[in-house]
Amino acid sequence: MVAHINPTVRKRRLGAELRRLRKVSGLTSREVAERLLISQPSISRLENGHRAISPRDIRDLCALYEVADQQVVDALLDMARESGQRGWWEAYGDVPANVYIGLEADAASIHAYEPMVIPGLLQTPAYAQAVIDETVPLLTTEQAAMRLKVRLRRQHRVYDPARPLRLWVVLDESVVRRTVGSADIMREQLEHLNVLGAEPHITVQVLPYTVGAHPGIAGQFSILKFADRPEAGVVYLEGSISDLYLEKRADLQHHDAMFIHLQSRALSPDSTLHFIADAIKAYTGADTSPLGRGEEAHGFSATTDLDMMKVEERGEAR
Repeated sequence: MVAHINPTVRKRRLGAELRRLRKVSGLTSREVAERLLISQPSISRLENGHRAISPRDIRDLCALYEVADQQVVDALLDMARESGQRGWWEAYGDVPANVYIGLEADAASIHAYEPMVIPGLLQTPAYAQAVIDETVPLLTTEQAAMRLKVRLRRQHRVYDPARPLRLWVVLDESVVRRTVGSADIMREQLEHLNVLGAEPHITVQVLPYTVGAHPGIAGQFSILKFADRPEAGVVYLEGSISDLYLEKRADLQHHDAMFIHLQSRALSPDSTLHFIADAIKAYTGADTSPLGRGEEAHGFSATTDLDMMKVEERGEAR
């Protein structure tokens, strides 16, 4: 098997190519479904990369679309075979955001804005465990353990020496100020973040409260780009129940512009390093008991806590 074959990406690219060939043929998805005696939603799922397709189906579709170039047919057949393979994450069973994990594993670069927590690729095991425990209700011990294993396995992509991931992250200041788990966990996490931020392929910036309103107010987003199609990409919007993947050129351009704006208003990488170092001092010597269960947050001045309350009140009023 060719190294780094990603079934999630293959399915999405195969679906996009089949959609293009269908449109060139002049057929609608309804007409294709009627001729092949399958449902129209099945055609949509195929073209959106949400289901695998057999080589036989490829031949039937190519015949229907009157694809005469055998090289094109062979390329589609190869993609169909590759899309049927299993990604490493499938060994863990029903993994949340498995589509995103497949895209992340194949991405050449990710630009992400995160307003709430440290992104999963940069989390320490203790911080990741705290996020899972405190944000996902009704998880069994086994389910929580599985999520933690998957999250830590995803981080291998960051350290892959053969193809290092270009990761650029802009964090809202609240990510640094919010105590997840305990002061000890936060101190370890922020120290880890500064170590990673010094890597040549990783950039971390903090967007301070003082910038006021900004394009990231609407929430988290990630922009994934791929080496073989640098002009294309996927915008990932994470939801509590379902996720959204945007691939239209206009959506990509819009979010690229948003991220550039956030970069320009955030602290520089060097200033961010010092900002995080100061935050680490605030957690040093603080109460190390777990938070999030009614206890008062520790480790910051009364002025900082008051400022945070004002920001939270403004957010609730939106």
